[in-house]
Amino acid sequence: MSEEKKDCGCKNKKEKPVQNKENIEKQAGKPGALSMMKSFAISMASRGLKNNKVPKPEKQLRVLSCFGNENTGGELPPCEYLRESTTEGKYYCGGCGCGDRKGTWLVADGDEYSKLDYPRLNCPLQMPGFTNYQPSTPDEAEEPVTRRYFIENISYDELQKVSVTTPETPPEIQKMLDKSNEKQKEE
Repeated sequence: MSEEKKDCGCKNKKEKPVQNKENIEKQAGKPGALSMMKSFAISMASRGLKNNKVPKPEKQLRVLSCFGNENTGGELPPCEYLRESTTEGKYYCGGCGCGDRKGTWLVADGDEYSKLDYPRLNCPLQMPGFTNYQPSTPDEAEEPVTRRYFIENISYDELQKVSVTTPETPPEIQKMLDKSNEKQKEE
């Protein structure tokens, strides 16, 4: 009697993840309503009664993960899921399913609370700086390196260039995003 091995369906396999557009789209696919509500509740609870915010270095990683660093002379473009809001000068994540609303803008005005301020916040791509961050695997260091690997290996000096103290989208980032939007419209 031969025993046939059946796939248990668990995620405890030792296969290397493939970093390609199809895999990224699966990760950032439309999450289920229950999953979104749970994630939102955890983020809101982390804010607490005193409007707690994520520490500056962590927010810098989040801004770098979302906006890239081309604006400061770096080579990391914005995340492919960064979307321009219908409200001028605002941006939101197009991968998490939260949509374009005041509470989902990545950067807010003045002392307003932005999405990137929440102490606990998940990223659909599990990037550095976010609660659900997953470290890169060795294959992500091979050319072309992945965003995650690039951000993990960025120098401290480069990270310090990431502006998180300005209330609006920093002018350098705005120029870079405008340029990127123009290129997309030309295509």
